Amino acid sequence: MNGTRAPAAALRDRLWQAVLEGSEYDAVDVVRDGLGTGWDEEGLLLDVVAAVQEKIGAEWAANRIGVAQEHAATAINERVITALVHGPASGRPSPPARGRVTVACVAGEWHAFPARLVAEVLRLRGWRVDYLGAQTPTPHLVAHQHQTYSDAVLLSGSIPTHLPAAHTAITACQAVGVPVLAGGSAFGEDGRFARLLGADAWAADARGAAAVLEAGLPRPTAVRQAVDDLPHLVDQEYTMVVQSRSRLVREVLTGLESRFPATRGYSDAQRERTAEDLVHIVDFLATALYLDDAELFTGFLAWTAGVLSARGVPERSLVAGLDVLAERLHDFPRGLRLVREGRAHLEDRSVRPAVGPSASA
Repeated sequence: MNGTRAPAAALRDRLWQAVLEGSEYDAVDVVRDGLGTGWDEEGLLLDVVAAVQEKIGAEWAANRIGVAQEHAATAINERVITALVHGPASGRPSPPARGRVTVACVAGEWHAFPARLVAEVLRLRGWRVDYLGAQTPTPHLVAHQHQTYSDAVLLSGSIPTHLPAAHTAITACQAVGVPVLAGGSAFGEDGRFARLLGADAWAADARGAAAVLEAGLPRPTAVRQAVDDLPHLVDQEYTMVVQSRSRLVREVLTGLESRFPATRGYSDAQRERTAEDLVHIVDFLATALYLDDAELFTGFLAWTAGVLSARGVPERSLVAGLDVLAERLHDFPRGLRLVREGRAHLEDRSVRPAVGPSASA
């Protein structure tokens, strides 16, 4: 083994080029070379592979790579993980055996890469891990706890619109006596949504999750309902917006033709993409209503404006859509306030001096 560990930046650059070119063999060679210069598997997973995966997402948002290339790069990174953790033994002693945990993504969450990283790091540290992967329905997650009675459920979420489903999973697992450790960007950079939804703990990354587990999580005893954590839900605005989503999207799409005349000349494909954007806007509005958190909605709008701008779509089209949506929400005081705050946030951004691209998720 070489006594000089390869610089992390050099390994990341090599791995990025390999995934960008679609070369799985070169990508695997990068991490194997890293092992040969003194890196361990956990360090390569978190300081090299995870960093490249984050760059893949950023490059897609900036419209520098397409959806197909993003998917291909992610698939190669997944195979790199497999090659790394199931390759030849590193020669280090086995870690002490620990307990058993379940790692799963929230129902509806297809971004399983962060959860996979956590699962592999915990295995490397001696935990027995039941990795359930992407999009785990809550009833199946709970049924698994009845079979295994895990020491903890590690619940991963990347998209905030799945937080209502995460809340259901958290309370359901706790109801059968299993603590929940939440993680992933959906829960906020500081974990505030994990705390709001009653999770037993939150971790920013795989190392943090391992530290929480090693410190120990007590088993929950109290059973709660959603309204116990979020009393504002009694106004039913969240439920009504969710039930009205299809109608709201259809009406806003129609209203855009008068507010933003360029949409009249859209092709079928452009109209379909616009409808998809409106679905996301309504979904984030509903989630902000669920959590009673304006920053969640304004942050998503700022990120969306950046993505649209990178694709040549003017920000004023987003403002026009919010104007139409506000008209349809005249009977929803909290929803109307959120939309108005979101619009004001976009206008405030548009009058600031340009300092380079920015995005918030």
